Amino acid sequence: MEKKNENIVTKIFKNMKESAKAQHEVDKANFEAVKAESKANFEENLGRNTLKRAKEDSKQQWENAKLSPKERQELIKKEQEKQILEAKERTEKANKKLEELKNN
Repeated sequence: MEKKNENIVTKIFKNMKESAKAQHEVDKANFEAVKAESKANFEENLGRNTLKRAKEDSKQQWENAKLSPKERQELIKKEQEKQILEAKERTEKANKKLEELKNN
């Protein structure tokens, strides 16, 4: 009976080890994706963060402040849906990258 339990425990630890390795690969891929995105965003915004843009942003915030609560909720909901879609796209790209890394 002890040998059977020993095999079960061995299998459990083996599965945990494999799961941890897979999660590590996912984390590495996500980290690399965020790192690349950050660099790209920095380069994209280089020279664009100007006084003119700051004024435009503040004007937009002022316009948003004038919205009714219902309109504000709709605006927030649209923004959240947009962020969810973007996050799902990033996840898909990271998963594809992870699969490519596993295949190589």
